[in-house]
Amino acid sequence: MIILACISLMLALIPCLLLLQNLRLYQSPPSLVRAGADLPGISVLIPARNEAQNIAAAIRSIQVNRDVSWELLILDDHSEDQTAEIVREMSARDSRVRLISGPPLSEGWNGKQHACYQLAQQARFPWLVFMDADVCLKPHSLSRMVSFVQSQSVALASGVPHQVTETLLERLLVPLIHFVLLGFLPLRRMRGSSEPACGAGCGQLFIASAAAYATVGGHSAIRGSRHDGVQLPRAFRRSGFRTDLFDATHIAVCRMYHNASEVWSGFVKNAHEGLAAPATIIPATVILFGGQVLPWLLLFSGQRGWTLFIAILGISASCLPRWVSSVRFKQSKLGALFHPAGVLLLITIQWVSFLRRIRGKSTPWKGRLDLSPSASKPLQQAS
Repeated sequence: MIILACISLMLALIPCLLLLQNLRLYQSPPSLVRAGADLPGISVLIPARNEAQNIAAAIRSIQVNRDVSWELLILDDHSEDQTAEIVREMSARDSRVRLISGPPLSEGWNGKQHACYQLAQQARFPWLVFMDADVCLKPHSLSRMVSFVQSQSVALASGVPHQVTETLLERLLVPLIHFVLLGFLPLRRMRGSSEPACGAGCGQLFIASAAAYATVGGHSAIRGSRHDGVQLPRAFRRSGFRTDLFDATHIAVCRMYHNASEVWSGFVKNAHEGLAAPATIIPATVILFGGQVLPWLLLFSGQRGWTLFIAILGISASCLPRWVSSVRFKQSKLGALFHPAGVLLLITIQWVSFLRRIRGKSTPWKGRLDLSPSASKPLQQAS
């Protein structure tokens, strides 16, 4: 048992030490943009399908950004609610806001990627900000993001907004986005290379060079994917462009899901292109279970002596990054307290997604089923 305890401690230390190191590198965009700076214009692009409860707030959050030129293009992707009417009414009062009616979904395309690609074709500014309809920006966010990509000399950057969580399942699972991103991705290596494997982002918020986007083929390069947070940075990197990450906690806010059903479905639909991919699901399960759950099982199994001592060290190493993250990213303390339960749920979701995928089943989202045969295999280039 002492050997098992040592293994669990080692597996807990890997994400703990990497996350603590990454926190020094994962910084917010510059808070002060030089007065009178000649910043390029930004096209903000929002794909919207049945977003009547969110879209007005998203538009207003763009309008408070007054220190940079922008246009806001919103594609109504065949919504069945009042999304289009809300946008049309607000665009009548602000000429910078434009409503686009989405064309029929092309075969082989995921709905979001199709909408983003259509939006990009009509954008006129040199920087593109892709933003989900449930995201709201803070004042100066646009200028801060464009200053970040220019200072880092990258073609694409992404940040995780502050995640609002209210239900129990939200608090257990949503904060794990930061834990997995910063606990398993070496940011120093990411910034020192353009390796596709080091590409990562958050699909809620991207900023991209329009010129680089056109070279890559934009979202057509990942047309069958549901997980643009992973696949879009990798597409840019395959074309030789550098990508980066920034801390968006203080420049954007998002509530991804509103109930347990949405949380479950949302995580399942993305999992097969992340931790639940065939090449990663077994090592991810071993690392997550062994480092985040096993130390607790050893603690409550009646172990004594060195085994108990090492198990306590493992628990400390597994809990430290969650508690530090809860402060840094304004996350739920309840989620941090029940961290091992959250990880067990995450592991379960990965296997549910994996088994559904190999059985040819898909998870509905926004009223659509992902039926594309290319959904698990993004295209390398636009046709």
